[in-house]
Amino acid sequence: MKKLIGKICIPKKRLAVVGGIFLLGFLAFGGVNAFFSYTNEMDFCISCHSMKTNFEEYKNTIHFKNPSGVQATCADCHVPKDFLPKLKAKILAAKDVYHEVLGTIDTPEKYEAHRWDMANRVWAKMEASDSRECRSCHDFQNMDLSGQTRMARNKHERAPENGQTCIECHKGIAHLEPDEPGLFDAPVDTPADAPVDTPADAPADAPAAAE
Repeated sequence: MKKLIGKICIPKKRLAVVGGIFLLGFLAFGGVNAFFSYTNEMDFCISCHSMKTNFEEYKNTIHFKNPSGVQATCADCHVPKDFLPKLKAKILAAKDVYHEVLGTIDTPEKYEAHRWDMANRVWAKMEASDSRECRSCHDFQNMDLSGQTRMARNKHERAPENGQTCIECHKGIAHLEPDEPGLFDAPVDTPADAPVDTPADAPADAPAAAE
């Protein structure tokens, strides 16, 4: 019996190594989660100068202040809850630090110049995840449709059947929705006395093209 026990006993050194690896893994996992928690805080998000513009917009929305007192923070809308998607989001967020250092959107003018592209990237990401972060709070099945306006009720009733996701209809809910570049540009009027080009091989006395 003693020989059998001796054979199945784990050497102390090996046990110490296994225990050390387990402890390091536990500490690393705890450290990563502590880092995630810290970087999910609103104060951390808006500590970058480039976040001031969209933060001021957000403060005027129902996600910031509402009768129920429930607030959706930056992380609630922009950071997944599950660990692996959250890890991916945090890694990709390194580009935000890079652009903060470069000053890519550190003035209102620069911010407006990039607003359309930034918004479209976020919209595309949310559509790809079926508005995952929206649905962590909102659920079609839990909606009291009788308390909604007729238009909202009709849209929410049909959305699941049509495979629609939240962000398709709710752009501009927490930040100003940008206009598509060139959408409202006025047409350029051609002056009446502007020269009219004619083909290079046209006769010298060829009439100009009719207006």
